[in-house]
Amino acid sequence: MNFSTRHLHQPLPYDPAYEVEEEGEAHTIAGLTDAMRDIAATVDRDTGHAHRGVHAKSHGILRGTLQVLANLPPDYAQGMFAVAASYPVVLRLSTSPGDLLDDKVSTPRGMAIKAIGVPGARLADGEGDVTQDFVMVNSPTFVAPTARQFLSSVKLLAATTDKAPGLKQALSAALRGTEKVLEKAGIESGALKGLGGEPETHILGETFYTVTPILYGRYMAKLSLAPCSPELVALHGQPVALEHKPNGLRGTVVDFMTRHQAEWELRVQLCTDLHAMPIEDATVAWSSPWVTVARVVAPVQAGWTHGLSQLVDDGMQFNPWHCIAAHRPLGAINRVRRAVYAASARFRAERNGIALAEPRNLDHWREH
Repeated sequence: MNFSTRHLHQPLPYDPAYEVEEEGEAHTIAGLTDAMRDIAATVDRDTGHAHRGVHAKSHGILRGTLQVLANLPPDYAQGMFAVAASYPVVLRLSTSPGDLLDDKVSTPRGMAIKAIGVPGARLADGEGDVTQDFVMVNSPTFVAPTARQFLSSVKLLAATTDKAPGLKQALSAALRGTEKVLEKAGIESGALKGLGGEPETHILGETFYTVTPILYGRYMAKLSLAPCSPELVALHGQPVALEHKPNGLRGTVVDFMTRHQAEWELRVQLCTDLHAMPIEDATVAWSSPWVTVARVVAPVQAGWTHGLSQLVDDGMQFNPWHCIAAHRPLGAINRVRRAVYAASARFRAERNGIALAEPRNLDHWREH
């Protein structure tokens, strides 16, 4: 391999010029904030309780550890991964809608990770915090190339929140059939999956992705979480029976976690070419290799209980802007998330009469 070829594969150092503000970004932030509040207010009115504007329904709530690997290559030994360390984590499995739908309406899945006790310089609005959040979904790419187009899809969700749940189930079944046909032809449709065409498979068998980039020390990266323990790997693509089981996904998580330890690899993908791996268009899948930097281990435990839901669903926020400065989110989608997530958290706290604060340890954690 000659020098020029090697150079093409070197990670690209971050430059602020790589981030370009969208036209009307402030207007988009205002629109997203209103749409998310409308979703949460509708669900609050229907249920008497305020939930997240998106990913409202949890299917698993786990505790575990994030173990940073020793002797990582210098390009990957960045930020919280600079030295071998172990951090307690909370993991929250969810699906994307802001309303609490029957699991027969099969939508994209999410995994949020909160690592606690992470040292490092913070952003101005996070001074005193010790958490690092990674918010992921089970797709390597985002649903919209711009924040403005993302607003359009969220407005559609807001308009259909709590509308025709039976029709949504029928539509989901039809969309899953269409998605199966497309996948047999080697095609996947994020739009179909987002509307209810996500395959009815085991949520713990999924690989999850940050989708949008973050700083990775002096570089730029996307992260993913991939099953690695044999029992977890075996769940990939495994069908689950959800008929007459409105909380069937939650049941599968509880069944698994009460019998098995779960282990994942946390992997990093560095930006080596800004044209092939853009910062401002999260619909483009990056092509650089995935490198494992840590392992996430969740021991045998309850998996989900009402008590854990109160503790985490109500009392915790998961936000990519809960971070050390070395892992600041990048790009328009993340910039609009900053204000929108904060407004959503304030709404939930005010309606539910609770105080939201970033945990400094998990000493208060109790199994229920």
